Amino acid sequence: MKAFMDKDFMLYNETAKHLFHDYAEDLPIIDYHCHISPQEIYEDRRYKDLAEIWLGGRQSDGSYFGDHYKWRVMRSNGVQEDKVTGGADAFEKFLAFAEALQMAIGNPMYHWSNLELKKYFGIDEALTADNAREIWEKTSRMLKEDPELSVRGIIRKSNVKYIGTTDDPVDTLEWHEKLAKEELGFTVCPSFRPDKAINITKAGFPDYIRKLAKSVGKESLNSAQEVCDALNERLDHFKARGCKASDHGLDYVMFRPGSDEVADRAFKKAMAGESLGLEEAEVYQTKLLLSLARKYHKENVVMEIHYSCTRNVNERMFKLEGPDTGFDMIAKSSCGDELAMLFSELDKTNELPKTIVFSLDHNDLNQITTCLGAFQSDEVPGKMQLGAAWWFLDSRDGMEEQMRSLGNLGLLGNFVGMLTDSRSFLSYTRHDYFRRIACNLIGRWVEDGEYPNNEKLLKKIVEGISYYNAERYFGI
Repeated sequence: MKAFMDKDFMLYNETAKHLFHDYAEDLPIIDYHCHISPQEIYEDRRYKDLAEIWLGGRQSDGSYFGDHYKWRVMRSNGVQEDKVTGGADAFEKFLAFAEALQMAIGNPMYHWSNLELKKYFGIDEALTADNAREIWEKTSRMLKEDPELSVRGIIRKSNVKYIGTTDDPVDTLEWHEKLAKEELGFTVCPSFRPDKAINITKAGFPDYIRKLAKSVGKESLNSAQEVCDALNERLDHFKARGCKASDHGLDYVMFRPGSDEVADRAFKKAMAGESLGLEEAEVYQTKLLLSLARKYHKENVVMEIHYSCTRNVNERMFKLEGPDTGFDMIAKSSCGDELAMLFSELDKTNELPKTIVFSLDHNDLNQITTCLGAFQSDEVPGKMQLGAAWWFLDSRDGMEEQMRSLGNLGLLGNFVGMLTDSRSFLSYTRHDYFRRIACNLIGRWVEDGEYPNNEKLLKKIVEGISYYNAERYFGI
């Protein structure tokens, strides 16, 4: 029987152990997509305890910011919401999480949480309700006293070279500007997230467009083209501050080209609070997607597309807690043809940007991979990327399925690898988790005689997937 989470955790063959320990383990991290706060990096925040850094807290605007992965585990154990996102005592929240986590056998959250305790606090024993008080006291003391456990200390301890945060076009990027003047030992850059300008049918659209107008010094935006122009201007602002990627969180990929008249009519109806038909809404959305993609290509900004998620499905809890609080689910999308048509339209004029596509539904993986294979080019190896196993797919099974799909139908050796997609500064252990799983999968193929034991090539593949492919792809 293997010891719990020893140095060879998740490495089940000798080749895997060699590949991980000798090539992957100590490489820097490029975290090209996450949701951590640049303000907290600048201020070098110190967290009081594990409840605060793991489970979050109420923000100044009334929203609750924390790790919705952990909240779902707690709710699945019948924990009262007061101990999840409410005002319960901090240790009571932590204890409730410990009681839930010990039941989470088979859940990646079990591994992630215990990896974080091991890496950052030197705790080898798995968290349980029985040892929760002891672990709470030790970690609280370390978070207060250990210089490596401030936000910047955690980033450096994690060997992070690059962080791409997720930022709205109307953001002033003041914290990024301040960080750029510091000698950090790592780089923090904004990523462009224009969802609110594209989501014409969702609540708050008119108010958001008014904010977008103000961000470019205008009283109002009066047409779809003016929205495109404003977004392009804001992207210039982001690019000047180091932006290397955009991110589009779409319910599904739409492609419905139409006239400017239809797009403007949809825009004006939405601004007036009138309901829209699906077709006219998609004409507006398609216009914006095409405009932005062309700008990304011109500015060498990577376009990331995430889809197949249905958000906020529990209406009662959405009204209480707001978005991004753990009430989302995998969607069944049938938009592969639209994805291909979007790419084809851009390819006609050589304006297709480097693109990474993620889906929550594992059934989409083969379709996406084959679509991407039709639009590769000599601009960069793996210009069109199948994104890492995302969100609900972010597990050993999901990661292996994603890499098998890419291996079967594309070039796994050009994969840009893992991202945290996280709101927690301790989540960098997910890169360690991913690298172990990738090395184990590749090692298994080698030991089964499916790929030669060629040291030079295996080193290049493993180091590329772990670090160097992303460094090349994003130009870091």
